[in-house]
Amino acid sequence: MTPPVRILLCDDHAVVRAGLLALLGGETDIEVVGEAGSGEEAVALAARLGPDVVLMDLQLGPGIDGVEATRRIAAAGTAHVLVLTTYDTDADITRAIEAGATGYLLKAERPEELFSAIRAAAQGRTTLSAPVAGRVMARMRNPRPTLTARELDILGQLSQGLGNREIARALFISEATVKTHLGRIYEKLGVDTRAGAVSVAKEQRLLP
Repeated sequence: MTPPVRILLCDDHAVVRAGLLALLGGETDIEVVGEAGSGEEAVALAARLGPDVVLMDLQLGPGIDGVEATRRIAAAGTAHVLVLTTYDTDADITRAIEAGATGYLLKAERPEELFSAIRAAAQGRTTLSAPVAGRVMARMRNPRPTLTARELDILGQLSQGLGNREIARALFISEATVKTHLGRIYEKLGVDTRAGAVSVAKEQRLLP
């Protein structure tokens, strides 16, 4: 008999985790082995429990977000990460996939789609929600400026009106590094001002 797929849930809302527990409890080939309410907790539990799949939300409140938690878990090779979120912007999708997520699912999906995605993720197969797959295909047909995860991070800080020094502190990098990334961002977006970069990024849906 094939052992059940072992799942670790990561969502900062206890009610959401309870709902997922109840939902997954009806599947005989899926077993929830742990719950995490933060990115840090998810990374620690993934290392300790060794689940097959981590069901990861992106927005996790204080501490590291779901993308950084995904990056650490994927780098450690402890589990496949299946993102389960309400966010479907190009920026979120790009950051999650670059971080090593095996799949990207929206919370609006039917339960059967979630179960199928979990089983696929356990085997290392990619599953994308239809709207997410549509966005990926659209980007391939009509390529938009491709920004790295770090450039997207800086762009996000820029959109909040932060200066170079504040961005450097927030991302734990030097001001010189911020300036280097900004130069690349301006070049890719075809702008020469901070306001122009934010404006084009919003038009291109590169910001959450």
